[in-house]
Amino acid sequence: MSTEPPPLSGPPLDDSRRRWLSAFLATSVGATILSFLYPVLRYLIPPVTSEPSLSELELPFKSSDLPPNSGRIVPFGGKPILVFRTPAGELKALSAVCTHLNCTVQYRKDRSDVWCACHNGTYNLDGGNVSGPPPRPLTALEVNVRGDKIVVRKA
Repeated sequence: MSTEPPPLSGPPLDDSRRRWLSAFLATSVGATILSFLYPVLRYLIPPVTSEPSLSELELPFKSSDLPPNSGRIVPFGGKPILVFRTPAGELKALSAVCTHLNCTVQYRKDRSDVWCACHNGTYNLDGGNVSGPPPRPLTALEVNVRGDKIVVRKA
């Protein structure tokens, strides 16, 4: 009895198909791994960004567009600011970022104060803490009216 395998019959094996399939699988596995690693690396290594060095801003609305006892939130550099006109008609600008957890504050015309809706923090019209958890007052900004234009500047 012979222990040798029977001789192969038919065309010779094509090794190029096997190499192509291996390369295709390796590329697919590599792409899958990269698709999982990329977001993780972007999270761990955030891009370097710097806050725009903006020290003065001319607002996109006129002084006459802001009636007494009203306010608007405007982007200034990389952060929002709150520009409002008091019931007495005085123009003021404060940082609109709550000092507690960086929520955006808003002007409440029914109470004539500045309010943070996140944790019910209240500031007076000069940015000082009145109630709630905010640990520090809001940063006040300098407001100038040039003609009918409002210009806000970091104090």
